[in-house]
Amino acid sequence: MADVFLLSRLQFAANISFHILFPSITIALGWFLFYFKLRFNLSGHPVWMRIYRFWVKVFALTFALGVVSGITMSFQFGTNWPGYMETVGNIAGPLLGYEVLTAFFLEATFLGVMLFGMHRVPTWLHTLATLLVAVGTTLSAFWIIALNSWMQTPAGFEMQDGVAHALDWWAIIFNPSFPYRLSHVLLASALTASFLIAGVSAYRIIRGDNKKAPRLALKTAVFVAAVLVPLQIFVGDLHGLNTLKHQPQKVAAMEGIWETQKAVPMLMFAIPDETTRSNHYELAIPNLASVILTHDAEGQVQGLNDFIGEHPPVKPVFYGFRIMVGIGLLMLVIAWLCSYQLIRNHHLNKVQLYSLIAMSFSGWVATLAGWYVTEIGRQPYLVSGLLKTSDAVTNIAPENVIFSFILYLSVYVTLLIAYLHTLFLMARKAVEIEEIQPEERQHQKHFRRPHNSTAGELS
Repeated sequence: MADVFLLSRLQFAANISFHILFPSITIALGWFLFYFKLRFNLSGHPVWMRIYRFWVKVFALTFALGVVSGITMSFQFGTNWPGYMETVGNIAGPLLGYEVLTAFFLEATFLGVMLFGMHRVPTWLHTLATLLVAVGTTLSAFWIIALNSWMQTPAGFEMQDGVAHALDWWAIIFNPSFPYRLSHVLLASALTASFLIAGVSAYRIIRGDNKKAPRLALKTAVFVAAVLVPLQIFVGDLHGLNTLKHQPQKVAAMEGIWETQKAVPMLMFAIPDETTRSNHYELAIPNLASVILTHDAEGQVQGLNDFIGEHPPVKPVFYGFRIMVGIGLLMLVIAWLCSYQLIRNHHLNKVQLYSLIAMSFSGWVATLAGWYVTEIGRQPYLVSGLLKTSDAVTNIAPENVIFSFILYLSVYVTLLIAYLHTLFLMARKAVEIEEIQPEERQHQKHFRRPHNSTAGELS
């Protein structure tokens, strides 16, 4: 039977993997909704409200699953990892509390107005509620990433009798990796939401929905993705340099570098072998890893053999990094090709539409791969250099963890299938309502077809 340490790690991995899927959408989708609502307010064209009404339902469904999975995940700090809170609870507890007080309460308060107040409150108030929900989702990411970044690059604390005590909250929150990690996560969410909107909209078009709403939503999402993918690549490079400075063993695992060397090649493919501490079947580009990591073709990079016993398992970090980068490059190619086609012809062909459908959840794959690189790459530490994962685990019977793990996994698989089924069912049922809604009527009586780029968007 597996030991409680392995089971607890698998259980937490399952929980976080399921939970992160939903915030990765809602963080950015809230801002998309705010944009759609602003466009409706400014133009008065009902197509923007129809886009808003469809995607606000998706937001509500996604937000609900994110909340539910987040609550169950937090239980494990007490049940499976008591050593974590015993050691760093003075820092982790307040940061998690700030997330609830400043973000969750904001989201929960104005989500009701956003979902049910459209016909009951003034337009400006409903728009404000949408904005505050978007701000709330971003604030939530801010606090969670602050804690996660502190676990990667701890700062602003001192140890007293084996317990971490805060000395400087500014240093704790804005720790060395925080700006890069937060930017990377927010951009990842924007790309996840962009490809979801584009993919579901393409799905509606393929199924014969030739109305304005899905085409305009698709165009918006594709253009956003085309702009943000290069920005994400740039931020990813900065994040990698920061990681090389503070966690060189993680970068060594990402790149499959065993010996400290200069002029390091970039491994496009290899099979790392921790037994022989070497790679098999290498396919490499000379000097490229040194160029990327040190911006010098002859730059030196530390290898894993400098961190024996203190570096993460290599294979999951090595392959996870390549999956993340591969998906990112595929996003770039598809977003740019589709943007070019939309600028030239205003419509996508079937191959491009099907490619967007296939990429609907590509953001999920890239986010999970990146998250595994980040979290597994920190091993064997739970808090880098401070608390080892094995020292924080519970001592309860393995049978109890097996029971809860199977229960969690069964519920999560069921919920994920139900979520995907509901999402595409909503897409199949989505039609433009010919009857003008009250909030549309209020604006449409003042609406004139604009003689600018918006006219092209709505044609």
